[in-house]
Amino acid sequence: MARITLKVTPNAKRNEILGWETAEKAGGPGVLRVKLRVPPVEGKANREVVAFLAECLGLPKSAVVLTHGEKSRSKVVDIAGLEDAEVRVRLTAIDSGPRDG
Repeated sequence: MARITLKVTPNAKRNEILGWETAEKAGGPGVLRVKLRVPPVEGKANREVVAFLAECLGLPKSAVVLTHGEKSRSKVVDIAGLEDAEVRVRLTAIDSGPRDG
């Protein structure tokens, strides 16, 4: 199972992966910056980030679980069925292309 930290920006024009930022702690895996087109109201952004990541990774939505940050722009998700390195490779490959999810 993979675990990644996200920095989410809601109310964007489109869903988009912006790329990886280096972690504040040396040796950390980094933070994935994601833009979402939905507002952060009534859990819409949380549902959208799960669906968007699942689509980007080619996994069912049930494989992506929000574990921390329900009311924050900083979120942590667990991804079943993939290891950290594979998640990073898949998301890095698409980090420059917008997707409408």
